[in-house]
Amino acid sequence: MKAVGYQQSLPISEERALFDFETAKPEPKGRDIRVAVKAVSVNPVDTKVRKRAAPPAGETKILGYDAAGVVEAVGPEVTLFKAGDEVFYAGSILRQGTNAEFHLVDERIVGRKPKSLSFAEAAALPLTSITAWELLFDRLGVVPGKSLDDRTLLITGAAGGVGSILIQLARRLTGLTVLATATRPESRDWCLKLGAHAVIDHGKPMKAQIDALKLPPLSLIASLTHTDQHYKAIAEFMAPQGKFGLIDDPAEFSLAAFKGKAISIHWESMFTRSSFTTPDIIAQHHLLNDVSDLIDKGVIRTTLGDNYGAINAKNLKRAHALIESNTSRGKIVLEGWS
Repeated sequence: MKAVGYQQSLPISEERALFDFETAKPEPKGRDIRVAVKAVSVNPVDTKVRKRAAPPAGETKILGYDAAGVVEAVGPEVTLFKAGDEVFYAGSILRQGTNAEFHLVDERIVGRKPKSLSFAEAAALPLTSITAWELLFDRLGVVPGKSLDDRTLLITGAAGGVGSILIQLARRLTGLTVLATATRPESRDWCLKLGAHAVIDHGKPMKAQIDALKLPPLSLIASLTHTDQHYKAIAEFMAPQGKFGLIDDPAEFSLAAFKGKAISIHWESMFTRSSFTTPDIIAQHHLLNDVSDLIDKGVIRTTLGDNYGAINAKNLKRAHALIESNTSRGKIVLEGWS
């Protein structure tokens, strides 16, 4: 089968940073399903792994997490899917990735592809949707339901992939007041279009902007980017006994900033369940099915940005380069094989 991989952690400008190659078609065992990959999307985690995690000498690592495709074969213990089912998922960081014609994945982290979306549109969703859902409902403990919730959720860096889903989930499924941060006018407009009640500029002091809005108590934080730059200021204006959730890798982060107000800290990593085969690993199957239903009902929408064409090394290198330049807008998707 065709695949794209790497053997050394190289700058994306290098010829062998990513390359096309042929490898054996994997055979499903246990609860694995084999998916014929139709589309993938590229996330910052793809570039981070490529730069930081070289495979053992002589081996080729296949990147890729988000995927949408068709189940081609199933392992003997599979109960959730059958051949021919259309699916979408975000894979496991411990396995070979989705940048391959056929991919093995545990059925318990796979969901039904939204019927109303193309494979490309569906591939843009899993990783960011899982991260946003787990952060909001599993980590911060918000209970889905439209009953009035007299708290404000602040989402920093809200115009990115996770933030774009998180705004929609919080606004459509809860009674929270949703406050987003963005710096560019187009990012501000995007957040408002997705449902944020208000948007402030995280490039300027946030407290004065928040005070002027006269919002309910700012009890919940979803820190999606540059946590090290903002957390001390946020700790000062957060409500006591609030919850601070983060997904990035801050260079500096001190819990002491939150101690006086008894603010709890919550880390979100959507690969935790698959990496440790947690007892509740099937929660990702259920939440992806919920997301699929919400998409098909028109409650939330995909965040597809650019379609870079066929899945091959050339196009994946273009996608990696754009993400590393911090100039990507929306999810970059690749579809089909050349």
